[in-house]
Amino acid sequence: MQSGATRPVLLEARGIKKFYGAVEALRGIDLRIGKGETVALVGDNGAGKSTLVKIFSGAIQPSEGEIRFDGRPVDIASTDVARKLGIETVYQDLGLCENLNVADNIFLGRERMWGVGPLRFLDKRGMRAASDEALNGLSVNVPRADANVSGLSGGQRQAVALARTKLWKSALVLLDEPTAALGVQETKRAMEAVRRLQEEGVSIVLISHNMPLVLEMSQRVVVLRHGMKVGDVPTTGVSGDDIVSLITGARQTWIEAA
Repeated sequence: MQSGATRPVLLEARGIKKFYGAVEALRGIDLRIGKGETVALVGDNGAGKSTLVKIFSGAIQPSEGEIRFDGRPVDIASTDVARKLGIETVYQDLGLCENLNVADNIFLGRERMWGVGPLRFLDKRGMRAASDEALNGLSVNVPRADANVSGLSGGQRQAVALARTKLWKSALVLLDEPTAALGVQETKRAMEAVRRLQEEGVSIVLISHNMPLVLEMSQRVVVLRHGMKVGDVPTTGVSGDDIVSLITGARQTWIEAA
């Protein structure tokens, strides 16, 4: 398996800073994500993890710094720009609409239409078929694409959110605490769905406080503390205690990855 240092680079962030008035949420973050690599992004509350992910997703813009995607400089000015690049985000709350069915949630904002000229209609049949196909490629059983989201379990909702990333053939998926609201068995099934994405060569950034999950699912661990990157190491070279020591400041820095 290729390490982060030898993989072709998909996303590279250089000197990323984010200011909120006098508060410096990010203090010059450098980060590289290889193609097909899963990077765990960890740190205590307020370390800057979600801020960095929101910058990559286009939800907010950096105050300073540069981002390159697939070798070229990019300005991720909005979530639409991020999606066009192939960057999808699955937040902890999943961002699903309770009053819509599975297919409508998967295609939300990107609905398929049919017709000519002003006579255009939603292609509900096509969206249901495509949604069912995307869900069938995951390991979580979702009843059907026309089922209402309000009746689904936490793991099934997670599958719906992940199906979006599969359907749109994402190059990079940002997972912000994807198992925080799930039980043990649903966490296992959700991670099996993530493994399907890994097998397809999708790059993943995984934010999690679950150290066993971090060690199991990632090839590299990046640790933030007080808005700074203090750790960047191959997962095979660290333990859960090592990671916690970086998070808490018991160990100041540990940078090995290029």
